[in-house]
Amino acid sequence: MDIELLHRPGNAAARITLKEGESCTAEAGAMIAMSGNMGIETTTHKRGKGGLLKAVKRMVAGESLFLNHFSVPSGEGEVIMGTTLSGDMMEYELDNESLIVQGGSFMCCESGVEIDLGWQGFKSLFSGESVFWLNLKGSGKLVVSSFGAIYPVEVDGEYIVDTGHIVAFNETLDFSITKAGSSWLQSFLGGEGMVCKFKGKGTVWCQSHNPSSFGWAMSPGLKQRRA
Repeated sequence: MDIELLHRPGNAAARITLKEGESCTAEAGAMIAMSGNMGIETTTHKRGKGGLLKAVKRMVAGESLFLNHFSVPSGEGEVIMGTTLSGDMMEYELDNESLIVQGGSFMCCESGVEIDLGWQGFKSLFSGESVFWLNLKGSGKLVVSSFGAIYPVEVDGEYIVDTGHIVAFNETLDFSITKAGSSWLQSFLGGEGMVCKFKGKGTVWCQSHNPSSFGWAMSPGLKQRRA
């Protein structure tokens, strides 16, 4: 599977090229266009792995209940994918490891990547953001997306990130949910609320915009639709 990221960083799209025998699994609705020889199959699970239970777990994590599987019967084909919110994309290749990805940021992956739910404990219930993350593990290429720009933060010790700005992080990192300021009152009055404190050594990929904050900012200007 060859990946070409287009129109970065503000309005990124991914051009995925597949050869005979290769396949790509993507979120339902991600496809913008594809070549005429491209085959597509829609299921509630990864081909040959899991079933409806894993699909429901993905839906709880903020992902679609369905997955699309792209392949070409012969020759070479391509599919172009995009996201709902404007932003960037990142290609990452797993080498028998795991990457924790926030709900909504998963775009697509090769067949060698397993998609499972990454539950981080009851501490994440108080984050104010996504309670669950997807655990992408195995070996193969994958693409994740962000709202706004995406950039890595190398952690060696401790690092604090606003929960709404997390795209993905290495499983080697542990985290805890804590207050941003010196007191809970200062944290909420300052508009930061809860933050995620990472410990260990690894990388956190952040997005420049917070989808929840964007939704709240847009809400006053949205008019109710009349029947």
